[in-house]
Amino acid sequence: MIKYIIDGNNLIGKIPSLSLLQKKDKQAPREKLAFIVENYFHNKKIKVSLHFDGFENLPIKTYITKIHYSKSKIADKYIKNEIEAEKNRKNLIVVTSDNNIREFAKVCGCEVISSKEFAKLILKKTNDDEEKRRIDSMNDTELFKKLFNAK
Repeated sequence: MIKYIIDGNNLIGKIPSLSLLQKKDKQAPREKLAFIVENYFHNKKIKVSLHFDGFENLPIKTYITKIHYSKSKIADKYIKNEIEAEKNRKNLIVVTSDNNIREFAKVCGCEVISSKEFAKLILKKTNDDEEKRRIDSMNDTELFKKLFNAK
């Protein structure tokens, strides 16, 4: 089974709206990122591990994503430990732009996706889903008939 290991703080830094929000509040961008990741992987048979620096504030409820907090250490160590602990590293996809983690993951045989590229992927799906929802809601012909007094 494919497993994603995501450097959460690194990914937040590549999403402008979350990066801006993080300057005011640490919890909100974590929650929003977890929601975006959950939405992206919805109905896919994969595992997701999302790592954040620091301590857990309020629990974030997720179904697919397992969230890890590094507490007083940096998340990089925990990401590397998780990579090392995996038996089949060919099924690991590591999302980070941290050069140290990228090189470590590559040496271990993992696929690596930059946080910037992954941000584009997950935001595109979120935007596509929102656009589809809006288009679907516009396909109600009865509503159009009422709005425009059509028969």
